[in-house]
Formats: sequence, C-alpha cells, structure tokens
Amino acid sequence: MRLKRFLALTAASVMALAGLASCGSGDSSSKADTASDAASADGSAAEGGNDAQSAEGTESADESKADDTPKPMRDISAWELVKEMTYGWNLGNTMDATGNMGVGNETAWQPVKTSKQMYDLLAQEGFNVARIPVTWDSHMDADYKVDAEWMARVKEIVDYAIDDGMFVILNTHHEEWYFPTEENKEQDKEQLKALWEQIAEEFKNYDEHLIFEGLNEPRLRGTGKEWTGGDKSSRAIVAEYEKVFYDAVRSSGGNNDKRILMMTGYAASSNRSCLKEVYLPEGDDKVIVSVHAYLPYSFALDTKGTNEYDPNSKEIENFFYTLDDLFISKQIPVIVGEYGSMNKDNNVEDRVACVKDYLTMAKSYGIPCVWWDNNAVFGNGENFGLMDRDPMGPRWYFPEIVEAIKSVYA
Repeated sequence: MRLKRFLALTAASVMALAGLASCGSGDSSSKADTASDAASADGSAAEGGNDAQSAEGTESADESKADDTPKPMRDISAWELVKEMTYGWNLGNTMDATGNMGVGNETAWQPVKTSKQMYDLLAQEGFNVARIPVTWDSHMDADYKVDAEWMARVKEIVDYAIDDGMFVILNTHHEEWYFPTEENKEQDKEQLKALWEQIAEEFKNYDEHLIFEGLNEPRLRGTGKEWTGGDKSSRAIVAEYEKVFYDAVRSSGGNNDKRILMMTGYAASSNRSCLKEVYLPEGDDKVIVSVHAYLPYSFALDTKGTNEYDPNSKEIENFFYTLDDLFISKQIPVIVGEYGSMNKDNNVEDRVACVKDYLTMAKSYGIPCVWWDNNAVFGNGENFGLMDRDPMGPRWYFPEIVEAIKSVYA
C-alpha cells in the first residue's frame, strides 16, 4: 500500500470513528472564488456538499453481482446514440459526497435518500439522460477493492434510471487521490485501473443505455493552475489517465468492448487548450467528449457575480462555436455533463431565458446537456437545486425552468 493511499484511508477512518458527517467538499467552497479570481470564463465548476447526517442500508453484496448473461446490445456509434438523447439531470451532492465511509455517505451532503420515484418524475418530464456522479475514494480498501455494499447501492440507483428507459452516465467524481503530476501519476494510474476494472466487471452486461465517464474534473487541486487550464504537463497526464480508463474498460469483457465511453480533458474545462488535448483513441467511434460549462459565468456560477442575465453575452455562443470547430464538425459527439444557473434569489424569468438560450444553441449542434442539481436551493452557496426530492413525492422547486427546458425540445 502506497503512503498517499494509507494517509487517505487513515483520515477517513478517523472521521468515521468520530461520527463526523461531511460539512461539504473543501473542493466546492473554493471553486467559484478561485474561478472568479482567475476570471475563468468556462464556468466548469459547480459541485459540493451541504450538512446532513443519515445512514441507510442497501441490498446485499450477493445481489450486487453482475448477471452472467449479457443483455442484447446495439453495435451503435456514439454519434448515432447521442441523437437519441434529449436533456439530462445530475444526481449531485449524493453518491459523490466525500469524507465518510459506508452507504450512509449518500445523505452526508443532503438529507434525502435517492428513490425510484425521482427517476420516474424525470422520465415523465422527458429527461432521458441521468448522470450519476459517484465518489469511490473512501469506499476502497488499501488494495483498492470497492466496498460491496457501496457498489450494490450504486447499481440500485443505476437501475432506477435504466428501468425508466434512460441513458445513464456513471463516473468517478470527487476522487481526491488523482493529481496530475509526474510524482503522482503512476500510483494514480494503478488505482484508476483497479477501480475501473471493478466498475466494468459489475456492469459489463448492461446494454448501450449505460455509459461510462472515466474522470470528472481532473486537475491540480489547490494550486493557482487549478481552474486556469493547468499546464502542458498536467493536461498530458490527464490524457494518460483517460487511456488507462479506456484500456481497462475495453479489455473487461461482456458488452464493454462496445460500451460508449466519455472522455474528459483537464478539469472538464471548455478552455480550448484543454479541449484540444482530450484523449480520443483512434479508430473507435464509441467515444464522446465530456465538458462542463456554466454560462454566462458571472450569472450562472459566480457567487460574487450578477443575478441578471444578459442575453447579449457571447459566452454561450462562443462555447458552442468552439465545440463545433473542434469536434461536431468532425462528427465527434459531445455531451455537456454539467450546466445550469444558480438561484440567487433573482427573477426566475432570467434563469428561464438563460436556459432557453443555452439549450437552443446546444440543440442546434446536437449536443445533449445535463443540469447540475445539488439539491441546494437557498443561502449564499452554489444553489443549483431543481428537483425537490421530497420522500413523500418528488416535484420541482422551479417548474418554470423545467418547462423552459422541455419547450426547447418540444
């Protein structure tokens, strides 16, 4: 066991024994400030935790084992598959929470256990893409083996969406152990390979509705380069990480030789330099570029920015022009895995206008977008909550925004 992994596990164990619930990701509280200070225009960061405590059980480890019979799977290109997608929703601040071990971590950052009814509501409203962010860090032992109960709970949630006919994006999210430097990369690659071999094995017999996304926002955390595009070395190392992910999945058997995979550049940034260096294996038409963009940045993400939407801003337009130039014009599909605009106690009509402009442009290029919903609505933080996850029956905090999303695809 490497020293870095030992220290991470020791810290997690101490927190669990002390009965401490996560008070939020140290990641998210600094993201907007750091991006603002650096005048980042891509707006590719908006995640993090809220206080809550709960511990929930889940199905047994035996039930989590993959069925040995592969489901029939279409041999379809990513370009064609993306055409079947409409609009999507992220299960944020949930399975991506950090700081605790065990299945109770699902409610460490927000208080509601995920239900099938939530995905029923999404499907009813026309959402057919469900991104399920998952942090695996504190659920691996010293040999990188994933806790069986955690894997089973992830599988249960994936099945909620799959059973509703949705496309599911499953990823590795707040993995604080990967840090793209020469000093760290070999251990990171070793751990990433071990993790994706297990995920790929568990889900190898799912059909084309399940998509794997290797990395979330890999970056130089806590440095001045974190949200400014990194540097040539860190971008190249992120590409190495993506190759490890790609090779692990493709060699894992079942349906994974035809599985659609999402490839992420440094920080999932819309910075042109980062996008140009996304790892795209030659000769494989089953890959999608993954990118995040909360735009216009000052309105959509910056907590210190404006609460008024400027329809004359060119940020949205320029973003999609860049994606078209680098990928769409070459028939390389793209998914915007995270977007949205925060509730700043502003006029909901501004947020409605923003989402309409954003999605109208995205639709014109055939790019599906997935709203970041962290179940946070009020206060001074990153309030992207869209669905009220009421256990008595989920509904929408802002039905006007949902209707605006639907109207673009009507």
